[in-house]
Amino acid sequence: MAQSFKTTIAFGVVYIPITLHACVKNNDISFNTLYKKTGERIRYKKTCETCPPDLENDDIVKGYQYEKDKYVILTDKELENIKSKKDKSIEIVEFVDLKDIDPIYYDKSYYIKPAGAENAYNLIFKAIEEENKVGIATTVLGTKEQLVALRVINGQMILNTLHFFDEIQVNPVKNLSVQINENELKLAKNIIDNMTAKFKPQKYKDTYREKLFSAIQSKLNGKEIKSVENVVKPSNVINIMDALKKSLEKTKSTKKKSEPTSEKRKIAK
Repeated sequence: MAQSFKTTIAFGVVYIPITLHACVKNNDISFNTLYKKTGERIRYKKTCETCPPDLENDDIVKGYQYEKDKYVILTDKELENIKSKKDKSIEIVEFVDLKDIDPIYYDKSYYIKPAGAENAYNLIFKAIEEENKVGIATTVLGTKEQLVALRVINGQMILNTLHFFDEIQVNPVKNLSVQINENELKLAKNIIDNMTAKFKPQKYKDTYREKLFSAIQSKLNGKEIKSVENVVKPSNVINIMDALKKSLEKTKSTKKKSEPTSEKRKIAK
């Protein structure tokens, strides 16, 4: 089920009630664990050494471990009380350029749907779109405080949750100070040029999921699952110049196949 939230956008002293709807759905194929001999579902019970056998959800609370085997307990009501009115709304604190946000900070995406005050929503929508800015705010979604970005793209207002600065880990790869051969660099750039195309996400499919679903159907039909084709393993590159030249030739032929014919070009014009 797609995740959604009710909240409010605060823009100065303008408040716009909205609902957030997840942009992405989970298409993963999930498996249950079964007892091998009988095929019965394995079930996991919530229990402890002194717990009664009929443990109910109301008997379970959240605890933070501050020392080994020592916990401070916080009830759902106490957690809710921690949130201020400001936390529960999405109060825009500043606007930035989209290019200033490194993609590494992006997490989840939500469609923003107005739940009232449509005139104010349309006004903010148009202002953000024409100024080409991103609104930065903090809010609480669920039980977690989130840094968020509000942006307008392709005629839609999107909210992106962002990772906080202290959540981003330091890159373990240090700056490489390697002397680059200019001829090799030129070939590498030519390969990139040959492989450059307009991004069309509909071209890309989760082929593993398709093969997994096909395998499940085969098993249901009593068929044997055949081994997939062998993948050619990459060979060790001995001479990078030779490898680049071969790659360039390969990408040239690929680019020719993807280019429209002269007849199609005329139609496109």
